[in-house]
Amino acid sequence: MLEQITNFVQLTPTIGTSGQPTVDQFRAISKAGYQVIINLAMPDSKGAIETEGSIVTTLKMIYIHIPVPFDRPSPRHLRHFIQIMDAFSDYRVWVHCVANYRVSAFLYHYLQLRQGYSLQAARSPIFKRWEPNTVWQAFLELDAHRLGA
Repeated sequence: MLEQITNFVQLTPTIGTSGQPTVDQFRAISKAGYQVIINLAMPDSKGAIETEGSIVTTLKMIYIHIPVPFDRPSPRHLRHFIQIMDAFSDYRVWVHCVANYRVSAFLYHYLQLRQGYSLQAARSPIFKRWEPNTVWQAFLELDAHRLGA
């Protein structure tokens, strides 16, 4: 069932990523042993589920929402995301947005800064399908100094 989720990628043994899951897909994510859901999409994004937080917590997973405007991701958003990922580093974490583009960019930084991945190893397979525009190129080029990391 996980493979049916939009742009699903098992990025590391403990980090799964995707576009927006459906209610049934959240059930499958829970059954697969994920303990934390992080949503980077805006609440009014295409396919957003208004009651997502309630659904996720009913399935006994932790729900965290960091709304990131697709046209204005910021270092502040990324710092917040990294803090949350650090706090849940011993958990199985599923991170999603609308299409797994935001997520891929955020995890690109996290995997390098906190997990020691090389630039190439930190790149999600999503980058083979997504060509980031100038806003996202600039975001991907943020360095540790600019992030305060």
